[in-house]
Amino acid sequence: MTSRPGVIVVAQGSKQVNLGRTSFIYDESRFLLTAVDLPIVSWVAEATEDVPCVVLSVRLDMSMVRELLGREEIRVAQAPTQSPAMSIGETTPEFLNACCRLLDLLDRPEDFPFLGDLIQREISYRILRGPAGARLCAVATLGDQSHRTAKAIAWVTANYAKPLLVEELAQLASMGVFTLHHHFRMLISMNPLQYQKQLRLQAARSLMLNSGVDAASAALEVGYESPTQFHREYSRFFGQPPMRDIRVLRSSGLLATESISNQTSA
Repeated sequence: MTSRPGVIVVAQGSKQVNLGRTSFIYDESRFLLTAVDLPIVSWVAEATEDVPCVVLSVRLDMSMVRELLGREEIRVAQAPTQSPAMSIGETTPEFLNACCRLLDLLDRPEDFPFLGDLIQREISYRILRGPAGARLCAVATLGDQSHRTAKAIAWVTANYAKPLLVEELAQLASMGVFTLHHHFRMLISMNPLQYQKQLRLQAARSLMLNSGVDAASAALEVGYESPTQFHREYSRFFGQPPMRDIRVLRSSGLLATESISNQTSA
């Protein structure tokens, strides 16, 4: 699955996310910021029956972020050249207070149309003022290479089952092929074809686990023409053949690959 541009705040417990070979752990003191659509492997790192892991997921409105960046009062540090599109930020009291007020609106839905945008604006402001806002700024800024790469990432995410021609993708993003590859790796630690493959494999896993689809049918539905290639790539990515992997997941009652955006959101 993928995670969407947004921020994930942990109320209790902790979670871990792997993006390529990079791991991010976030808990009550740290939030997770994702600036573009991303394929992830995520799981609960700390929780018990008495103290379950509880998280809040808030989608970010990129047009709101750009509007804030247009104000003279807001100065954002430049993102490091190799900064990924996923980062950890400190959960300050001011940031947490805004998140709690947004969550409170779920009990007062009549207030959400009037107060929701104001609180989400404050949350975006708090992120931009901290170190984690540097990459969000780069992606939100029109004309920036990261913004163009985010556009290409969004296209692949929406069309992962279709054949991918990198030259056409680069043209869509108004970039050269070499530049597109470079910025894909800079943002999400993989090239476009690797990204498409991870999306296909995770979508196939979800189909087999949640819909009871067999491996061959799942492979065809996510865009594979060769079941043999699907089995080989699935085994390499998840560590075991498709149906054995699904049996283990069902017996454990867990799904290791998940979408952050499927968590409780406001």
